Amino acid sequence: MERWQASESCSLIGVGSVGKSNLLQHLADPDVQAHYMDISKVQYFKAVIIDPSLLGPLPIAGVNMDQIRCWAGYELIMHRLFLTFYPFDILTNEEAKQFGETYQALQDGTNPLYAYMGLRYFELGLEFFMRRGIQIVFMFDEFEEMMRQLPVKFFQTLRGIRDSNKSQLSYLTFTRAPILEIAQQLDIPLLAIEPFAELFTDNNLYIGPYNETDARGMTDSLMKRNQKIYDEYVVNFLLWATGRYAGLLRAAFRALDTLGDLNSETIMTSAENLVRQLVTRRAVYTECRTIWMSLNRMEQYVLKAIVGLASSIDTNDPETGEAVALLVQKRLLRLNREQQQLTIEPPIFNAYVASNP
Repeated sequence: MERWQASESCSLIGVGSVGKSNLLQHLADPDVQAHYMDISKVQYFKAVIIDPSLLGPLPIAGVNMDQIRCWAGYELIMHRLFLTFYPFDILTNEEAKQFGETYQALQDGTNPLYAYMGLRYFELGLEFFMRRGIQIVFMFDEFEEMMRQLPVKFFQTLRGIRDSNKSQLSYLTFTRAPILEIAQQLDIPLLAIEPFAELFTDNNLYIGPYNETDARGMTDSLMKRNQKIYDEYVVNFLLWATGRYAGLLRAAFRALDTLGDLNSETIMTSAENLVRQLVTRRAVYTECRTIWMSLNRMEQYVLKAIVGLASSIDTNDPETGEAVALLVQKRLLRLNREQQQLTIEPPIFNAYVASNP
């Protein structure tokens, strides 16, 4: 939010199961914004969540395929603007009417140039709010999907629109890897996407698991909703085993009853065995697989090497060293500097990797 206050863009990076959806909802909450930001310095402030799952079916071939795909991106953002600011009480009646007409024009399929004009109508619609001094952050959830579905030209135009409104417009992306790495995986030309990725160079923020307070709050909520009561030693075991990752915490909580009678002695003497049992439960396994599939091949290789399923790694190798550094930032590896030893976190994920996924 400090970066937002300065109208800077941020790239949030976190593995699956980290609690991304909850975080985005918190960031979009006006009460949270009022707590962390000096709203008095901004006449109006809005964070608008853009979810690519709301994109309609897109063409996979055709002469104007890229134009139509870009139009779909502008239409989605414009639609979210409409829903966020409706009933447009921060605009004059005339401005609200003109914005509505622009919104309708963007969607007018009878105009033979509608796909090409999508960018122009989006610019025009945004301008009504820029003239009012409103600061807007577009928050792109599941940004990998947008990069997969939309042409690189779309992201180049987002950079251009941001450059025209530097003091009032910024972006937030949430991905499971750095943007340029995703571009490489999707065969997007790096030189083409680089101007957009440069917006986030100084603000790549890695999101880890819940802290102790939030994890216990989530556990209390799960017990209340599921009408369960677990002793403190069971809760402590759950937090340790899951590393306080939201998805793992939820899945492991629902599997606790399958482990038999859990008491302090059982947990103290058989904690690692209990973790191995948890990994075999479908929901827990699926959450671990979500984390695993969000990693690139080198990161996966490093993890396998640590549990003895691949040949040892050379941390002096640049590619390997980069993979290790990313895993540490993603909170999936812990480096013991005294012993010069790498340990996979959390224990449940360690057991999953050891099972040779």
